[in-house]
Amino acid sequence: MIKKYIKILPLTAMLFAFSAQADVALKDESDILGKWNLYAEATKIDGEKKNVTVEWDFQPNGVLQTTSTDSVGRTKEMKIAIKYSVENGAIKKQTTPGREKYESCKVIEKDANQMTLKCAYLFFFLKKL
Repeated sequence: MIKKYIKILPLTAMLFAFSAQADVALKDESDILGKWNLYAEATKIDGEKKNVTVEWDFQPNGVLQTTSTDSVGRTKEMKIAIKYSVENGAIKKQTTPGREKYESCKVIEKDANQMTLKCAYLFFFLKKL
């Protein structure tokens, strides 16, 4: 009897982990419009977060205006505009300005003030400004 529970326990934990990581489907760009503070990024959702100073401004014309501030002070501030859209509930954004290569970013968690994205290689943690 105990062996049955030992076999079932990892399955239950795995199912719970999947349900805790359910994606949030965006209906359209209105769900994300405006300015967001990208304050951290990580390679794993529960991994070590690297602090960053970036502002993402999702504009209604399909442009994501990014403003990065260099914490070391060499370049001060850099602004880059890239294209984005909301498709199949996820954010599809240009990986490099001027190139037509895109990555899909799924929204892992979202409320009125915070959003967590899972893109190709990184998780992004944002707060609404």
